Formats: sequence, structure tokens, C-alpha cells
Amino acid sequence: MSDSIFEFSKKDLAFGKVYEPAWYTVRVANYYNEPSKNVEVPSTNHWFEGTILRNADTGDEKYAEHPIKWLFNSRAIGNAKGFLIGLGTSEESIEAGQRFDFRIAVGKIIDMHIVNDLYQGRQTNKVDNKFRVPRY
Repeated sequence: MSDSIFEFSKKDLAFGKVYEPAWYTVRVANYYNEPSKNVEVPSTNHWFEGTILRNADTGDEKYAEHPIKWLFNSRAIGNAKGFLIGLGTSEESIEAGQRFDFRIAVGKIIDMHIVNDLYQGRQTNKVDNKFRVPRY
């Protein structure tokens, strides 16, 4: 087969599609971290990749199997508290000085709120740091 021949997966065709703002049930598929691009104030970006399963409120599967990507930055790690709660960690058990491992999220299902955002002149999807335990 020639190196110039390729085919699209469902994920490839869904890439760049703008979703309707709503709560979505998502399976966390991957986690990785990397240094942020800001060299003046070093920090770490904690990246997650997930797959939408359905609209969390209506059950609609219009965006099922579509990808979503989001991050938490180490300089604002408090934003991850809601994420942990959405994964089932009790709010009472989250205390200062306690350590958590983001890798535990991989394979788990969570509800997240996705909105639209303008980034570099184009419409994109954005996880707006609102998470909850899936309702069904």
C-alpha cells in the first residue's frame, strides 16, 4: 500500500466539529502531562482526552463517539476539585495536602459541561470546569 493512501476514522471526521453547549456523559480515554508553553512562569498542563457517550440530560447520542480534550494547569489546580467529585470522590475527603493521581480517571465515566468558545478566530468546544457524577 502506498504511503499516500489514507482513510478517515469516525474520530477523524468528528475532529473540529462544534458541539451544542450542554452536559455530556464522557468516558475518559487518556491522560498525559507536559510543560506549559509559558517559560516565564513554569507550570504543567494536565491533559485529558475523552469520548462523548451521550447528552447527559436527554440521552441523545448525536455526538456519541466524538472526541473532547481538556486540561488543568498546575497554577490553577483547584479547578480539578470538581473533576474529582464528578469521578465519585466525596467533597469531604478532599483536603489540603492530600495527593491525587490523575491517572485514576482513565477509563472512568463523568458528566461534564461543554460550551463553545472562540479560539484564534475559530469556534471550538471548551470544557468549562463544571463536572458531576453521571445521572445514568
